[in-house]
Amino acid sequence: MTDTSHATLTPYTLGLLLLPPLLWAGNFIAGRAVSHEVPPVALSLIRWGLAFLCLLPFAIKPFLRDRVHYLNYRWHVLGTAMTGVLAFNLLVYWGLHSTSATNGIILNSFIPFLVAIFGGLFYQQRLSTRQLLGLLISLIGVLTVVSHGDIQVLRSLAFAPGDIIIFVAMICWALFTLWLKQIPAFIDRTGLMLCQVLIALILLLPLYIWEKQTAVTTVDHIQTVWSLLYIGIFPSVIAFLAYAKAVTLVGSVRASVFIHAMPIFGSLLSSVLLSEPFHGYQLAGMLTIFCGIGLANTGKPH
Repeated sequence: MTDTSHATLTPYTLGLLLLPPLLWAGNFIAGRAVSHEVPPVALSLIRWGLAFLCLLPFAIKPFLRDRVHYLNYRWHVLGTAMTGVLAFNLLVYWGLHSTSATNGIILNSFIPFLVAIFGGLFYQQRLSTRQLLGLLISLIGVLTVVSHGDIQVLRSLAFAPGDIIIFVAMICWALFTLWLKQIPAFIDRTGLMLCQVLIALILLLPLYIWEKQTAVTTVDHIQTVWSLLYIGIFPSVIAFLAYAKAVTLVGSVRASVFIHAMPIFGSLLSSVLLSEPFHGYQLAGMLTIFCGIGLANTGKPH
């Protein structure tokens, strides 16, 4: 399999790497907005049902063409569907019901480290000192943003049961990233995603039937409809396809470190959409994050 761990970043590749955290930052905002009206399983089912409908016209041909390859790599296909499509999003939506967005962002920032740890343990992937330093620097930038530049905020954080749920979701995403890299690049990512979403929808149906016994879905506001449409199209289809392509081009660790850009985009979106003021600590955190990302993407593995 081709080594992409130190491939050159082109403007196209950089765009692929930055688009997912931008759209996923919006997913956190939209997911929180509808959490009181749409329970976690229903939200996941709606999200991936919409994604399936959006994908179908474009993905049906490569899906049918590559169906033999799905069987050949069936455990990787099933594993990526269960971890990245089904479990990750369901656990995040569930966890956000009992923890803060700040805790969720902090936990989300450990994904690159989990990818590096699991990659080293199971796939003999090794980081250079420069890449590890870049990861740590970008993490400091993340903590600067979410703590509002005040270390006392981090010291006073209280962890709730939802944090454990979200951390399990982060483990799922790390495994998804590594397993996705094991699926050969000649398998079309659009058709592959259609297959993954189909598997997730089949597994979600019994969970939805169970959830309906105790939770009610209410869509009473047009804002909820727009939020659901956003969740079903942008962070689900566009971001997933871009991330899958980026992992193929630059490798799992280098792609995952760009997840640290999520709080940057979250701050920018809050400023633009919610008219929240933009502070100096946010600028400092952003510059630190981008310095760390740049450093992590210049080092070569040992």
